[in-house]
Amino acid sequence: MKVYFYALMAMSLISTQIHADEPSDSASNDADEVVVTSSILNPSRIINPLYVIDGDEIEDNATTSLGEAVDSYLGVSIADYGAAVGQPIIRGMSGPRVKILKNGMVNRDVSGLGADHLNDIDLNDLEQVEIIKGPSSLLYANGTSGGIINVVDNCIAPEDFATQEFIAGLETQSVNDGDSQYFNFKDNLGGFNVNAGYKKTEFGNFDIPDGAVIHEDDHDDHAGHAEEEMLSYLENSDLEIESTKFGVSRTGEWGYFGISIDNHESMYGIPYHGEHADEHDDHDDHDDHDDHGDDDHDDHGDDDHDDGHDEHEGERIFSSTDQESFTIKGQYNLNGNLINSVTYNYRDTDYHLIEAHAEEEGHDDHDDDHEEHAPTVFTNDATEYGAIFDLSTSNLIQKIALNIVDEDSSIVGGESFMNPANNEEFTLGYFVSADLEAFYLDAGFRIDQIERTGSVTDHEHNDVDYYKLDDDTNSFALSLGRDLSDNLDVNIGFASVERLPSVIELFMNGPHLATGRLETGNPNLKGETSNNFDITFNYDNGDFYAMASFYINDVDNYITLQDMIDDHDDHDDDHDDHGDDHGDDDHDDHDDHDDHDGHDDHDDHDKEFAHLIKANYVQEDAEFRGYEFEIGRTFSLGSGDLTLSFGRDDVNAEFSDGHNVPRINPARNIYSLSYVENDWVFKLSLKDVEKQDDVAEGETATDSYQMLNARLTKTFNLNDSGQFKISVFGTNLLDEVARNHSSFVKNQVPLAGRNYGAKFSYKF
Repeated sequence: MKVYFYALMAMSLISTQIHADEPSDSASNDADEVVVTSSILNPSRIINPLYVIDGDEIEDNATTSLGEAVDSYLGVSIADYGAAVGQPIIRGMSGPRVKILKNGMVNRDVSGLGADHLNDIDLNDLEQVEIIKGPSSLLYANGTSGGIINVVDNCIAPEDFATQEFIAGLETQSVNDGDSQYFNFKDNLGGFNVNAGYKKTEFGNFDIPDGAVIHEDDHDDHAGHAEEEMLSYLENSDLEIESTKFGVSRTGEWGYFGISIDNHESMYGIPYHGEHADEHDDHDDHDDHDDHGDDDHDDHGDDDHDDGHDEHEGERIFSSTDQESFTIKGQYNLNGNLINSVTYNYRDTDYHLIEAHAEEEGHDDHDDDHEEHAPTVFTNDATEYGAIFDLSTSNLIQKIALNIVDEDSSIVGGESFMNPANNEEFTLGYFVSADLEAFYLDAGFRIDQIERTGSVTDHEHNDVDYYKLDDDTNSFALSLGRDLSDNLDVNIGFASVERLPSVIELFMNGPHLATGRLETGNPNLKGETSNNFDITFNYDNGDFYAMASFYINDVDNYITLQDMIDDHDDHDDDHDDHGDDHGDDDHDDHDDHDDHDGHDDHDDHDKEFAHLIKANYVQEDAEFRGYEFEIGRTFSLGSGDLTLSFGRDDVNAEFSDGHNVPRINPARNIYSLSYVENDWVFKLSLKDVEKQDDVAEGETATDSYQMLNARLTKTFNLNDSGQFKISVFGTNLLDEVARNHSSFVKNQVPLAGRNYGAKFSYKF
């Protein structure tokens, strides 16, 4: 399109970027200016790429998953699994490479144990959401080659509340016939800051455009499935969330001290389950579905498929979660010659996710063979504590961090695919930031001692092999920034981040029905090393702003879940030696996990899961390269300001032998209009997602789509009695058939259709 050429021409002429700490106007223009207040670093000039999203921007929009809430910011996308699950992706990096923090500490849920698990975090009554990549991210989490997303609600207030505040709100959405109710209370009572909140959300199955669901085994228009193909909603896509939080703190010249208790419960349907598929379901790898053509598929037979469907008809598959966490957080001001203050924290998290099967009403005569699904229980019990020592002087900011984590993960039950595992971490980190007149400097260094223990069951001999990974990782990041003029600055960054394989990458060994795959880890995987270089230009003269950011990320030993496709034997051979390269002779028996030869001997095991795609965790050097740019202009219009902008982001990822890294989202173009006048705010955005045809083994192309969203917010100030706010919003107003390329179930679980909704809140 010509607009791309013109935009690139403009960028080459001005070679600039909006402030790195200012989010894309395509999402909102609500971030702070050059100097931001980050809950992580305290007031400072942050020169590495950063968005600080005001909490009102989250509150005024529709209730969504965390990933969907940040999906419209340049460089940030989403891997979804229905409305409940939206795991964030930063510059192509996902999973354990992106850490989700709650008030500066990693949120210890089980989202890393499955693509169908949500980031279980409360988005009610937020102060801000911080998206950080660079040196400062090293201070708070290890292995963050993608970055961190820190959700801040200040449940433990570091400063006294100046006034009493009570907010009550109500929300309704059309796409799921759902609603939310919430309230929040803040006040200083007898010198103690009290912060309490509650939110309950109930969403039904969400609507989708007619025919949006693709059944890979049913492209010959079987009469028995005509009704299912034309459903206008996605079955088993409902969501319920109930969250409560309570925090109390005391402050003084000495610092502050506080505790908080929060509970987050949810229940959501699993809209796809591999056991419902026949041997070719979800295995669209051999056909091109670009146009969803029916003629490209073999006839699998009406009778066979009808039997497979009928035996599960009326069965509901769902997950329920329960997260309880107890947090202590505070700061003690020493005002000494060496140490200014010590910030300390402690959190104990008890997390459970139960995946269960249930018969819907009217299906009591369901075959007994299918009533024996025992629930599968995912648990994650974690204890984390640490301290940050502030050694800053008048010339520079210096911080030293210590952190200890003890985390037990287990999966027990009918569909268990990993034995219990333990993760222990000890961290020493250092961060420095300085204004050296000629340029600004940010640098971070981190040393992690990590021990991961687990086991793998040998299905052939019915015995268990035990493994222990005990290693250190060293990471550092450096950013240099310089003001080229009053309106123009440039930032250059380099980071080398080491990451050890996660417990799921090491010890996964069984069927993962939610992804339709028989997944196998490798206890002999090596650690990743990510070497990232980026350069960012930034221009802002008040009315006109522009941005350009370019990056290259070379990852040694990149770990990915690779589908093993029989038709691509040559590619499979490329990965056959990975286990040998990464393991010692003592573990030769487990090298079968690299090519599944060992599983070929397990006749019963293979027959039971023959319909699932075999997928191995393998590793190979990879390169991620991409860019983000945006141009925008603000016009004075009447008594308000009109801002127009155009932005684009793109990331390409290839392995060293030239084939593509799987599940990389395509390029996006984001057009935005924002008008602000007194107490009125109107926002309109169009996200144009291009077709993704740079596919990996086991993938098909994903069609392009356009997502048009709008929101109108009006605030009524009721003199001294309070404030009433109403927001009317619409998402996917074009009712587009849309699916994310990064989703394991993109064909069976498309994005939601057209949605209208409203939010009402009263604050006094």
